[in-house]
Amino acid sequence: MIHKLTLLSLLLLLSPVSQAQERPFSECITDWQKLAIHNGLSTSTIEEAIPSLKHLPEIIGYDRAQPEFVQTFAQYLNKRVTPARIDRGQQLLEEHTDFLAELTKQYGVPGRYLVAFWGLETNFGRYLGKMPTLSSLATLACDPRRSDYFTDELFAALTLMEQESLSVSQMQGSWAGAMGHTQFMPSSYQLYAIDGDGDGGINLWKSEHDALASGANFLNQLGWQAEQRWGREVILPADFPYAKSGLHNRQPLSYWNDLGVTKTNGKPLSSLDLLASIIVPAGHRGPAFLVYPNFHVIMRWNNSESYALAVGLLADQVTGQPPLTNPPSLSESALSVETIKQIQTKLNDLMFDAGLPDGIMGPNTRAALRDFQTTNKLIADGYPDKTTLAKLGITR
Repeated sequence: MIHKLTLLSLLLLLSPVSQAQERPFSECITDWQKLAIHNGLSTSTIEEAIPSLKHLPEIIGYDRAQPEFVQTFAQYLNKRVTPARIDRGQQLLEEHTDFLAELTKQYGVPGRYLVAFWGLETNFGRYLGKMPTLSSLATLACDPRRSDYFTDELFAALTLMEQESLSVSQMQGSWAGAMGHTQFMPSSYQLYAIDGDGDGGINLWKSEHDALASGANFLNQLGWQAEQRWGREVILPADFPYAKSGLHNRQPLSYWNDLGVTKTNGKPLSSLDLLASIIVPAGHRGPAFLVYPNFHVIMRWNNSESYALAVGLLADQVTGQPPLTNPPSLSESALSVETIKQIQTKLNDLMFDAGLPDGIMGPNTRAALRDFQTTNKLIADGYPDKTTLAKLGITR
């Protein structure tokens, strides 16, 4: 993978156009050809592969409408942790029992989590994606929203193509450039993909064992804590101080025990020396979760609380654990991106720092919303319910 500082410096030198501005795709092609020369890519890549890249307008639409951004937690979860997916996950957990046990022994990652990632990413290999990887990455690399990141990924993909002798047409995957059964981005493919089936090669598209072993290696390298859970659903007391919720507030389990947080069966939390956070993705009326260090590892695979919760809950349920005690309600509709931008703008205007108004209800926006709710004597769960929106002067 290209060193990021070098890449950024070259981009700044090569283009007088600010990366915050839209750029013609032809200019991006020219810049990438220069970068390819600097980074030693082959003549055929520079003269044939890069000029053949296409701008795909639909990719920008997918980027702006990611389900983590435009669905409620209930909608997101109900589409992903389904009875059919749980059943299939149980079948595959049994089918790959011995191999998964070997991976757990070597990498510390239980097989149920690998199966859950597999299910979330490609529905267990049933849909690997059919978007052209290089053109998808090129479209996002030329887009100002995350140009630096996707430029790195584009060059990682070009390097991978050369190293593995892949053709442009062979490289297919998600709209964002992820590939194979476990949907690795090109840089992750380069750094963490391993030979799991012992055939001397690595192919995340065709080999389930390569994909599962690579997933185990990836999670291990990200800091997975062996013999620890992702987290669990919990019951909060009626007087729980919701201002203490959120991923930013990590406290020992004894702290949450003292506040009256219990397991769903009413028993106290364990006495392990472990830091954990309380999150309430659907607000104080929805389910509450106590999340441990491995939850943050899952979010390094995909930086979304909803995604990480879906992985953890699917992993639990493929091993026979019950569904949520307090499932989130499906009756509430999702906020539009424009409404979330209004929320962020209002919060910023009122000196509650929600960050750049980007239409994404992320941790910074939730923290700012909790501060606003606390100031206005509302339940400070960081959730934009009707009462909070009304206090902000926003109508849906």
